Amino acid sequence: MDAPAQFKYCLYARKSTESDERQAMSIDSQIKEMTIMAERDGLNIIELKQESHSAKLSGKRPVFNELLEGLRSDKFDGILTWAPDRLSRNAGDLGSLVDLMDQNKLKQIRTFGQSFSNTPNEKFLLMILCSQAKLENDNRGVNVKRGIRAKCEMGWRPCMPPIGYYNRAFNGIKDIVEDPERAPFIKEMFERVASKKHSGRTIKHWLDESKFTTRAGKKVTISQIYLMLKNPFYYGRFEYPKMSGNWYDGSQPKLVSKELFEMVQKQLAVPQKSKWGSKEFPFRRFLTCASCGSQIVGEEKFKKRVDGGMNRHVYYHCSRQVNYNCTEPYVQESVIIQELLLLSEKLTLDIKNCEPGLVNAIHKFELMAQSSKPIRGYVEYVLRNGTDFEWTRLIRNLKVKLEIHNSRVQASHVKSPAFIDNV
Repeated sequence: MDAPAQFKYCLYARKSTESDERQAMSIDSQIKEMTIMAERDGLNIIELKQESHSAKLSGKRPVFNELLEGLRSDKFDGILTWAPDRLSRNAGDLGSLVDLMDQNKLKQIRTFGQSFSNTPNEKFLLMILCSQAKLENDNRGVNVKRGIRAKCEMGWRPCMPPIGYYNRAFNGIKDIVEDPERAPFIKEMFERVASKKHSGRTIKHWLDESKFTTRAGKKVTISQIYLMLKNPFYYGRFEYPKMSGNWYDGSQPKLVSKELFEMVQKQLAVPQKSKWGSKEFPFRRFLTCASCGSQIVGEEKFKKRVDGGMNRHVYYHCSRQVNYNCTEPYVQESVIIQELLLLSEKLTLDIKNCEPGLVNAIHKFELMAQSSKPIRGYVEYVLRNGTDFEWTRLIRNLKVKLEIHNSRVQASHVKSPAFIDNV
């Protein structure tokens, strides 16, 4: 066999930040000890490689992969490392090392107390030691999962509790207790939604006025509010892991009753989408609030007539997505149509880029009406006599931005150069 001094060694040091290797020698200590050994035994170290990475999974360590490539390219033919488990804790990386030994690319692995060369017995011993490290990892994972499952069965969810609780450790005992500062707000939040039918935006406005913050001192968002309102942890149930279908009874104090929680869920239930052909709000997606930039939303109101029938009225208003305190008033759909008629000269269409169905409709109108200004005539005709579908199709092909301000519609910010055919 070649003399050790003739081998070209790469010194490889690794330490994982995961809990399973916290007791392992630090990288600096590994390098120091192995360098001293190399000087003592006259070993030729031509490169030093180090990384902080777990060796549980095969092929996931970039520096170790560089080490393998260096061996394949004959850059070096020996490895110097503190212990076999620094090289591998999985079958894939171990197999790569043994394959390189079989190819005589890797001639020796030196550790602090052992040496492994390309002989059957030494390779077998290397595989046993690395396999033992893998077995320890696997068993540790099983034990950790078993411990977590035992904690869940005792009512302890193994992660940070939601807002309204905090973890407490006292005399070596850990438990989850109410946050005296925030828990009362959580309770009242559920009661407001169930009894007063408050929306998430209304709840946020109330919490912001009350100076309510998260444990990090930040205001809660609307999405956080809905997540809290849908979290069964507050009435004593939790799922772990998420989406696993494994449910447990928690030992934490219950901030709300199950009945109150279920009332809130009914209040939060999203209505099913309207069936095809049902009423839509044709201007909803194409109007914005001039004051704050929020989208405009529509809603309908019904008023009983003297004869027993019902009158339907459609209103549009600012959604207050940008500014909750926006003061833009409601405006009736009929008023919007009248406003658009007054703006008909600004409601431009680029006939070349319109939807084919709209182009055909304009051509049919031109033939029917014998109009010298077919586009303006068609716009006015649809606004006065069109269906919801025709209104929507017309508005989404316009080349102007429509905004509502003080119950008036204004056209601004032309999207592209205006194209008006015989206006």
